Parts: sequence; structure tokens; C-alpha cells
Amino acid sequence: MRNAKNQNKRTTNSALNFVELEMGKMPPQAAELEEAVLGALMLEKEALTSVIDILREEVFYKESHKKIFAAIRRLFERSEPIDILTVTNELKKNEELESVGGAYYISQLTSKIASSANIEYHARIVLQKYIQRELISFSSETIEHSYDDSLDVFELLDSAEKRLFSIADENIKKDPKKAGTLIHEAIKQVEAARTRKGLTGVPSGFTHLDRITSGWQNSDLVILAARPSMGKTALALTFASNAAIRNNIPVAVFSLEMSNLQLAQRLMASETELGMEKLRRGQLEDYEFAQLTAKVAELSEAPIFIDDTAALSVFELRAKARRLKENHNIQMIVIDYLQLMTSGLEGRGSNREQEISSISRALKSLAKELNLPIIALSQLSRAVEQRGGAKRPQLSDLRESGAIEQDADMVLFVYRQDYYGMAEGGQDDLPPDTAEIIIAKHRNGALDNVHVRFKKEFAKFEDYEPSAGDFQTYRADSFDEPQSRIMPSKNWDDAKNDIEEGPF
Repeated sequence: MRNAKNQNKRTTNSALNFVELEMGKMPPQAAELEEAVLGALMLEKEALTSVIDILREEVFYKESHKKIFAAIRRLFERSEPIDILTVTNELKKNEELESVGGAYYISQLTSKIASSANIEYHARIVLQKYIQRELISFSSETIEHSYDDSLDVFELLDSAEKRLFSIADENIKKDPKKAGTLIHEAIKQVEAARTRKGLTGVPSGFTHLDRITSGWQNSDLVILAARPSMGKTALALTFASNAAIRNNIPVAVFSLEMSNLQLAQRLMASETELGMEKLRRGQLEDYEFAQLTAKVAELSEAPIFIDDTAALSVFELRAKARRLKENHNIQMIVIDYLQLMTSGLEGRGSNREQEISSISRALKSLAKELNLPIIALSQLSRAVEQRGGAKRPQLSDLRESGAIEQDADMVLFVYRQDYYGMAEGGQDDLPPDTAEIIIAKHRNGALDNVHVRFKKEFAKFEDYEPSAGDFQTYRADSFDEPQSRIMPSKNWDDAKNDIEEGPF
């Protein structure tokens, strides 16, 4: 770690020297204010507490000032007094006293200031000069590397973005908030959740699932996994359309498997409930065409942004997601699917498992950085097919890397028993179009299985609405809550009345 920091310092210094020689300018600095700040720190013991979150050793321009501040900080961390004598002694112990100008220079620092009244203002100016130097260094390095044809341009772009964001993150700190202000904000969240029926995140559109998760939460990485043709893309698009169309929440969809036109056709089929074959062939009756135009008008206004870049790298995803967040304030990202992404580690001696691990870590980091949920689709291994019985997926079936399970805040499996042409014991009364969303991991909540309906011809999932023949799945002796994990979207009182009027 120390070698890396030293390397960064050498790179920064060489970049600054390059600027000085080429442009004939001195880097931004405020040496007199640095002296005033250090003098104030040794003059009054309370001074450091007001600037401890602003200043760091590297913020100072002069090397001697860096060493003096480091000595002051060490004394502070040991809860020892900070004055001329203690700082001089600390520097002497570390054999740095002569290199900073001796005891005389230390004493001169306090003689240039009367009190620490303006120390915070002075410290912020010192910090601003440091940020200016960092920006100059960053720009110079970027220019220099851009002339190097041996460097990958996308890696260069990603490292430039990360460096720029790190300059802001490290130097622009959030001030603490008063408890009263936080309570006021918390009440607002409670009111918002109340109007959204208890949701604190992006709604999935499925009653039971939202009841368990309270919606997709910011900074969460959600893995949605299934075997091929189980319906995971259709379910992910249903999540996206429920957020964007029903709730006007901007969503970004990155599709590495299907083209954006194919995804648009799927969305059309799902929203209009017109079969994919009919839409592809254009064999629509007049009333169906009217239904299409009416529904598509609503779909075309939805804030859904689709990107179909093939073999999307983590670097490209991060850059595109940042732009979408800045320009359109997206609140959720869907990626179809994780195993088709590239990490940028190809050809560096890494295996596929290490590459997938790198991708999953990067997705979790991006979710935290942009403060939004990311739903990433994932394939399952063939071990599911070789399993006897119900062939229900398990966490161990996640393909190619255990890091996916580790990095994910939630892992959902899509399971349809009709996919395998069989019915499970005890579930024979469920309709064949019933699908199951299995919550196999939930870092901040409960595990459960949620039943939904899958309309295969429309590639659409929707809330489970039990018909008259399905009500035997509820307790006949109590109408307080459903017996099974199936959660009807209709009001329970209405369901109770239907049961009482039915043939029971």
C-alpha cells in the first residue's frame, strides 16, 4: 500500500513538473496560509478539531509543512498536548526536525498569527489549492497516457473517470446533520412510504414481493437467476415496465443477449397482450390494431432507456450508467445478463471464475456509487437439470462463481414446474401458468417464495389473481390471511366473499 502511495506521489510530482516546464507556471499554492494554519494548530488545542476533516498531510504544498502536520496529527491521535515544544519533540524523535527548518522555524509559525479564529476559512483555501493541483496532475497524466497507443482506450477512460470522481469524494466531505433535520427527513420518507403502500424502494409491481422487500432498495445488487427459457428476461422486463410505466421511475436496461428492437417488441407484446407471432407478422384485426396503438402510446412515453451493446465491459457500463444517471436520473438498472459481460481482465492470466468475481464486485460498487438498485440476470449451472425430484434451484447452482452469491444483497430464482412437465406433490392444485419467484438470499429481510402468473404467449408476468377454482389453497377456517405463499392482488375481503359464495 505504501509503495502504491509513493508511486502515486511520484507520478503526481512528475506531472506537475511537466506542467511547470511546459507552461512556465507554478502549481497553485498558499504557503503563507499553510503557515498560518500550522501556527494556529500549535497555538490553541481546540483548533485541530475544527479542521481535522478538512486537512490531510498531502493537502499541504511544502514538504516541511506536510511533516509538521503529520507530527501534529500523531500527537492528536495519542491525545497528547499540541504546542511548539511537543511538536518539536515529535519531529526530533522521527529525525525530521532539521529537514523542516529546525526549532526556530517551528517557533516562527506561531508568531505569525494571533489566534485560530479564521483557521477553518484558511484551511479550506489550502484544500482548494490542493484540489487545483490534483486536477492539473490528473489532466497532465491523461494527456500523456492518451498519446500511448499501448494502453487500452476504454481502460484509460475508466481510470480517468474514477480518478476524477475520487478527487471529489476524498475532498468534498458531507457535513454532519442535526438530529432534528434528520428526523424531519425521516418523517418525509415515512409519509412517502405511506402513499406508496409501505414501499421505500423502487416497486416491483408484485404485491407479495414488495411486501417482503419494500421495493428494490438503493445500492442493492439483486441477482435474478434461472435456467435458459425459464422466463428471467421476461420477468426483468416486467420489473422494468412496472417501475417505468406504472410509476414513472426512469429505468436503464442493458441487454447483451437481445437487440433493442427485440426488447421493444417484447415490451409491446407484454403491454398490449398481443402475441409475439401476431406482432412479428402484422396479422392484427382492426380492434387489435386499435388496442396496439392505444397501449403503445403509453409505452412510448415511459422513461425506459435500452442499450444493446454486445460484450459490454464493466468500464463501458460504468461510464454509460453515470451519464444516464446525470442526464436522466435513472433510479434502477437491469442487466441481461451477467455472464455475457467482460471485465477487462482477459489475456492477463485470469480464469473465468476470477473474471465473473470481478464483474459482480464492480456491479455492487456501481450500485453503491450511483445509489440505486441493480438487477443483474444470471445463468444457472446444469446441476439443476441433473437433480432428481422438483429440480428447484439453489444458491450453489449459481454459475461460474461463488462471488456472485457473496456480493449480492438479494438472490432470486425463477422456477416453473410446467417447464419440466411435472407437478410437485402438494401443489397439484396450482394452475399450469403459475411461476415461482424464490427469494434464496435477502441480506436485509426475510426469505420466501412468491407465486405469480406467467403468460407465456405475451412473455409477461403478473400478480397472482386466484380464480374460483384456486381458492382451496387458502384456509377455509380463517380469513385473516392466506394459508399458502400465494398472495392475491385483489382485496382479501373480496376474496373471502368469493369463497363464501363458491362451491365449498
